[in-house]
Amino acid sequence: MRLEPTPAQQEICERVSVEPDPPWADAKLGLGPMVGVPVNGLRHAPEPGTSGWFIWAGGEIDQSDDAYFGSVHVAHLERVYPQVVPYLALPPGWRFQVAPGHEDVWYDATLLAV
Repeated sequence: MRLEPTPAQQEICERVSVEPDPPWADAKLGLGPMVGVPVNGLRHAPEPGTSGWFIWAGGEIDQSDDAYFGSVHVAHLERVYPQVVPYLALPPGWRFQVAPGHEDVWYDATLLAV
């Protein structure tokens, strides 16, 4: 089932002038360590069964660690990390970074070249 954008998701998408592209509830996303700040998210083009989202907290991604990202269904994120749910309707190619008193949302075309 495709999720309908929430009012918060709709507001973020309107703010950056994009059409909401919410993931499927049963799609998976990559969830990295959620320790520290800021919380980061980026969305590649979805593939079957995936949302394209990768979310983690703290510094840069440890690209040498093949187990850095675990797999979580989008539908479970609301109860685990509700602070990222407002950003999940951003289409592929978008990124976000949030921390107390800080929010940044931007387009990164390189995410679509992977």
